[in-house]
Amino acid sequence: MTYKVGIVGVTGAVGQELIRLLRERQFPCEIVAMASARSAGKTVTYKDETWTVVEATPDAFAGLDIAIFSAGGDISRALCPEAAKRGCIAIDNSSAFRMDADVPLIVPEINPDAADAHKGIIANPNCTTAISLMGLYPLHKEFGLTRFIASSYQATSGAGVSGMQELENQSKAYIEGKDLVVDAFAHQIAFNLIPHIDSFLDSGFTKEEMKMLNEARKIMDLPELKVSCTCVRVPVFRAHSVSITAEFAKPVDVARARAVIAEFPGVDVVDDPANKVYPMPKDFSGKENCGVGRIRKDTAFDNGLSIWVVGDQLWKGAALNAVQIAELLQRKGLIG
Repeated sequence: MTYKVGIVGVTGAVGQELIRLLRERQFPCEIVAMASARSAGKTVTYKDETWTVVEATPDAFAGLDIAIFSAGGDISRALCPEAAKRGCIAIDNSSAFRMDADVPLIVPEINPDAADAHKGIIANPNCTTAISLMGLYPLHKEFGLTRFIASSYQATSGAGVSGMQELENQSKAYIEGKDLVVDAFAHQIAFNLIPHIDSFLDSGFTKEEMKMLNEARKIMDLPELKVSCTCVRVPVFRAHSVSITAEFAKPVDVARARAVIAEFPGVDVVDDPANKVYPMPKDFSGKENCGVGRIRKDTAFDNGLSIWVVGDQLWKGAALNAVQIAELLQRKGLIG
């Protein structure tokens, strides 16, 4: 069976990756390219296929089986319910519906059965949360996760094409001794770190940091899980990295930790410090699996482990996870 799949925000960085992954993973679908009115009529191309972009309006979802949204929270809030009303399952990459009690928040390797209760909208997690949990969840199943502290090193791809372009432009200008133009980020990103992603809350944390707490609790069904996170934008084009220190209910064992992570789908253990082998963004850009390394017993937590997780923000952190949700719906017979 061939499905009709709309991609809302098809002209953006994630939208382009969605087309690529739907085709490379051979999901049986006819793609409908969708975006705002200002992009309607433009064309997008992948290999020998070209699509003309249509405006994403409520009636445009009639006859579609799935619509994958990557156009921001405002568009999702306005149009996901409209898609669902017309019998189209909305898979949303924004934060608009993630904490809605009636909307499943899914990482297919972790909580696939949550899809069974969907009511027309399924949420994709925040990129940093999804990547982090690919390393943490297999450890939770083995040892019982109680809390973790994370520091993220987030690539400019998290801000879309404009973020990656700004890193490139500033790097060239810096080397050439020219003035640097700051636009996509709050400060210069080339040769710098910015400990600020999303807006600050009264608590001193940012919204991005609180997503790690709230979304991890929901995805793993751990409502009492304790999480503290600091999110940092780094001068890397693509692939996020996360340093995690976690405490567990049961005594931990490093060899067993490596084994359970290696057995978990979607993860590669890259952990040979003696030979300078560990996951790095350059090696996991454009890669479906996430990498986990630097696995060691922690010296601050009882029953603690420290790990380093790397994953492609545009793939497992966004487009790939959305396509995997579509594949999950197909396997479960939940489309149509």
